[in-house]
Amino acid sequence: MDPQLSDKRVQSETAKKKKKKHSESQAGYLLVTPALLLILAIAIWPVLQSFYYSMFDLKLNNPQKNAAHISYQVDLHKYLDNYPFLINLLDEEIEDAPADSQTKLETLKKELQEADKELKQDDGVREKYEQVDKLLMVMKPVDEELAKAEIDKEAALKLEKTIKDINVQAKEIKGLKNEEDVLGLASSLDEAVLKPNFIGLDHYTDKLSDKRMWLALKNTTIFSVISVFVELVLGLCIALLINKAFFGRGLVRATILIPWAIPTAVSALMWKYLYDGQNGIVAKLFEQVGLIDNMTDLLTSGNWAMFSVVFADVWKTTPYMALLLLAGLQTIPSSLYEAASIDGATKWKQFTTITLPLLKSSILVALLFRTLDAFRVFDLVFVLTGGGPASSTETISSLAYKVMFEQSNFGDGSALSVIVFICVAMISMIFIKFLGRDLLNDK
Repeated sequence: MDPQLSDKRVQSETAKKKKKKHSESQAGYLLVTPALLLILAIAIWPVLQSFYYSMFDLKLNNPQKNAAHISYQVDLHKYLDNYPFLINLLDEEIEDAPADSQTKLETLKKELQEADKELKQDDGVREKYEQVDKLLMVMKPVDEELAKAEIDKEAALKLEKTIKDINVQAKEIKGLKNEEDVLGLASSLDEAVLKPNFIGLDHYTDKLSDKRMWLALKNTTIFSVISVFVELVLGLCIALLINKAFFGRGLVRATILIPWAIPTAVSALMWKYLYDGQNGIVAKLFEQVGLIDNMTDLLTSGNWAMFSVVFADVWKTTPYMALLLLAGLQTIPSSLYEAASIDGATKWKQFTTITLPLLKSSILVALLFRTLDAFRVFDLVFVLTGGGPASSTETISSLAYKVMFEQSNFGDGSALSVIVFICVAMISMIFIKFLGRDLLNDK
């Protein structure tokens, strides 16, 4: 056969194989695309929303910062709920006030009316102003979007300055019959001017110097490393035991999974009673053994509180680790152990040369799942210690909850949520890069 024809045939077949592989690769990407879109919608979109909110000084307990404002706005609902009544009240005070006070009150009223007139010079604001005023006159609800109107920065600052001057001067005027009402209406009117609360990345720069956040990250890391390591060792031992054939193996497997099946909040509450400083069985046992000086130390001492949280987590999630490793053990052919035994390999040699190398993928998956789960721990700490004592068991997730919901600081809490996501993403990349290469390479 002509060598040139043979080479052309080989090149043609190679080209066909490459083309086929390329088409298969494209088909694979098409099949994966829906899953990627679903991940984007479910996982990435909430993170993007949190990042957006973290760039604002959002405080839900502050009427002027309970929403994201990029520009100056006026809350016409709140403004018209107070402005007409304040004008009427000033008229009443002018009639009964002494001559020197009348002049001051008339000046305040004139300044307020001029600010109101300037506010209505903008066509867009005036249109909403009239609509909101009509709805309030007939006592109908006002839509939030209709109530908010964007105004020029200069007009907003002038209106705000006028209202603050009224607050200051009203306190200086003596002899007002309804002084509290005047000051109350003026103060409420001040809240109608909404400033932009966009602060960019200030929350993140503040967190770099926040000792409480770094302590929470430290606590989270300590909890994750210790609990996952202990669970891996114990889970591997349990998996090796229940992988053997013995009478009642099915019952033993089902029994071992009971702690993992119990909801975390329930198990945390159970352990809280066991650690109780007066009636806790575990606390009493530790005291009698000599591990602690007093039964109350388990939940009131910083180091022992962390130990208590780790111990409860290990009790609950070790069965989950054992289950994942057991699945990997059952994929290892028994013929490999038989051949190694014939060659004279000891049990330890079989474990190090057969079990561990072939179990690497299962260990990776188990470590990845448990590390991510441990780093995001919230309910166990929240129920068991609440983050105490003195923030010694406070994790980054529990800190984010406290800031976001208990303190109503939504912007700062959103920044902490994004930090949690970044940490979790970094952990995932580290596992895949350094331990998961075999999973990504072609076998």
